[in-house]
Amino acid sequence: MSELSHKFHPSILREYDIRGIVGDTLFANDAAAIGRAFGTLMLQNGDKTVTVGYDGRATSPDLEQALVSGLASTGVDVIRIGMGPSPMLYYSTYERNTGNGIMITGSHNPPDHNGFKMIMNSKPFFGQDIQTMGSQCEAGDFTIGTGVISDHPMMEKYVARLLEDYTSTKDQVVVWDCGNGVTGDAMRRVASKLTGRHVLLFDEIDSTFPNHHPDPTVAENLADLIQAVKGIEADVGIAFDGDGDRIGVVDSRGNIIWGDQLLAILSREILEKQPGASIIADVKASKMLFDEIENLGGNAVMWKTGHSLIKTKMAELSAPLAGEMSGHIFYNDHFYGYDDAIYVGLRLLNLLGKSANTLDEMFDALPSAINTPEMRFACPDAEKFDAVSRTQDLLRAQGAEFSDIDGVRVTVAGGWWLLRASNTQAVLVGRCEAPDAAAMKLVKADMQANLKAAGIGFPEF
Repeated sequence: MSELSHKFHPSILREYDIRGIVGDTLFANDAAAIGRAFGTLMLQNGDKTVTVGYDGRATSPDLEQALVSGLASTGVDVIRIGMGPSPMLYYSTYERNTGNGIMITGSHNPPDHNGFKMIMNSKPFFGQDIQTMGSQCEAGDFTIGTGVISDHPMMEKYVARLLEDYTSTKDQVVVWDCGNGVTGDAMRRVASKLTGRHVLLFDEIDSTFPNHHPDPTVAENLADLIQAVKGIEADVGIAFDGDGDRIGVVDSRGNIIWGDQLLAILSREILEKQPGASIIADVKASKMLFDEIENLGGNAVMWKTGHSLIKTKMAELSAPLAGEMSGHIFYNDHFYGYDDAIYVGLRLLNLLGKSANTLDEMFDALPSAINTPEMRFACPDAEKFDAVSRTQDLLRAQGAEFSDIDGVRVTVAGGWWLLRASNTQAVLVGRCEAPDAAAMKLVKADMQANLKAAGIGFPEF
């Protein structure tokens, strides 16, 4: 075995990224090994240059230094773009024409967490790629060389690119909640160039997240934003997660506009310009969204949950827009097909700026349904996929109507229920939706009966 052999803690090699608890499951020597493996794979692909960025966490600079050292030790050239949102790193792979990039970020996870999001050959580096990297590190199979390290801060160019597509001239009142994540600096620069009144909350970058956790998919994390929107009678409130790739939106009354509802609103502009275009959403999204896309003349595509999987499907279909319930929204019309929450916020302001309807009116016009919160049932990693497979077999034997794109999404009583295996945790994920309370009882009963028949333990819901 090579003296450069390196073994990762088994919990950190995830489906979409590498992520762990710094000082417990994730260390600087892991970052160096990731650099050596990634650089080696780049050279095997015939590539020579990679960009590296990092978020506002206290542990990120040390991990960045170790990562850059590992990359350069293989002979690849490293461009350090500095601190900023994950989308700034994605943008740098286009602006610097590298096609390769690594972002050090803990995203919306607790302060002691951190990790790595990767792009290779202009595609997400995930799934089997990450597992292969783990095997490569254990074998210590690395190229040895001396790469050139250079500093090219990207913030100014990134902000300029965001503003290129801002067209609104309407004097809107907007509250932006940065949640003390890494979007603060970029958002201050962007807001200074926008028309109307813009109020920033928690734009000081502080990885202890002293005000609220930076995850806009959790309603309680939007409480400060809602209060501020109502307090100044703003038109809209926009929130970001810790690394700026996920968005949360509230209307002037404080109604939360969830990811699928936001995608339905944004779809209208896209389909006016590109009739018949494919718009992608994950299996957690409401039936309302898929129906709305079809009603607007689009091709609604249901796909697997996971930002890397959605990005890959977008490229395959040349879809101009996609999104997830989790607040990842992807524009691929005259943007790059990755998830940038600040950019999505600006596109929303463009839409509102030229519409005769307010966001409140757009929200009210959406079809309504009853949804359960996302339910998580503990299930060991070694068993969760088999549990889903057993459920699929049962449903096939019944002749049930369901999709098996990602777990099972079963159509019943005018609504649906979902069961899928999480790619990031030892849990099964469930959700139900129905047009009314009576139908919801039937949907829940159908789900509970099938889970019981498949031998899946679940709490009452």
